[in-house]
Amino acid sequence: MRIKLKKAKQRELITLAKKGITWNELAKRLNHSPGYLANELFNEKTLLSELTYTSLCNIVQRDYTSQIEKKFEDNWGRSNGGKNSKGNTKSITFPPESVKLAELIGVMLGDGNLNRQKDYKIGTYEITIAGDARYDQKYLTEYIGGLIDELFGIKVKGSQTKNTNAFFLRAHSRELIAFLESKGLKTGNKIKSQVTIPQWIIENKKFLQACLKGLIDTDGCIHHMSKRDHNLLRITFTNYNQKLLYDTRAAFIKLGFNPSKIIRSRDFYLSRQEEIRKYLKEIGFSNKKHIDRFSKLSAPSYSWSSTRASGARNLGSNPGGAMKLKVR
Repeated sequence: MRIKLKKAKQRELITLAKKGITWNELAKRLNHSPGYLANELFNEKTLLSELTYTSLCNIVQRDYTSQIEKKFEDNWGRSNGGKNSKGNTKSITFPPESVKLAELIGVMLGDGNLNRQKDYKIGTYEITIAGDARYDQKYLTEYIGGLIDELFGIKVKGSQTKNTNAFFLRAHSRELIAFLESKGLKTGNKIKSQVTIPQWIIENKKFLQACLKGLIDTDGCIHHMSKRDHNLLRITFTNYNQKLLYDTRAAFIKLGFNPSKIIRSRDFYLSRQEEIRKYLKEIGFSNKKHIDRFSKLSAPSYSWSSTRASGARNLGSNPGGAMKLKVR
């Protein structure tokens, strides 16, 4: 069942539900991707499912029954045409398994989403990567956009959702969706599908390092471990996909790290200072917001030096990323 609310009421309901939390947090509570929530539902391009409508009402603790204009069966839109569309058949290059592809897989596992609506309408074969326009826009458009262009030979488009800080990078291609599926990703809701790190990445140390970099660049953060001792830093990984959460922790262990136990069913940490150094030397960051954050918080024992120009085309063979750590 699809719920059509009166004009602007769907946006209003989502705005109330999002109060005080991020798009990612609300999307995870609703079992949607951030891109689908902030672009399709918030902008009222797509009607609410009955389950999503009920969940939103429960979050805001309000009854929106009086705002319902009409209810539709789930397949109502298919009768309006486009059912036999061939979709977007844009040709791509098919890259071999590599460090660069593994990093992109990590990014997609973190903040990405594959959308395949077979036999429905043009424009529904799409990858979306979400971020915050204030901190992630340059990383997404220049670094990840360049990486996708280099790997597949296709251009991406970035857009910011009106009146929000939500930013989305998009690429449309049925072949791209099919290729990424063949490499272990899944379309639709990542929590429901419990998608995780593909085996071809797990079996190769360099690939695994690069994939973890993509995951931390999107779903990781750096902060002080103690308010009393600012020399102690911590890297935190947060994800609500339980299989991915546990498999990412296991991947760090496989690479010789000692992450914390899973906390609150969503987080684990790297807290040993020698392991922070190990992470920076062997894996590193590509997302400049993490580099800037680390430089701001880091103790005198850490320093950075540039090893290459930014951009995916200069990525090189080192999965450690754009900056190299010097430990004094």
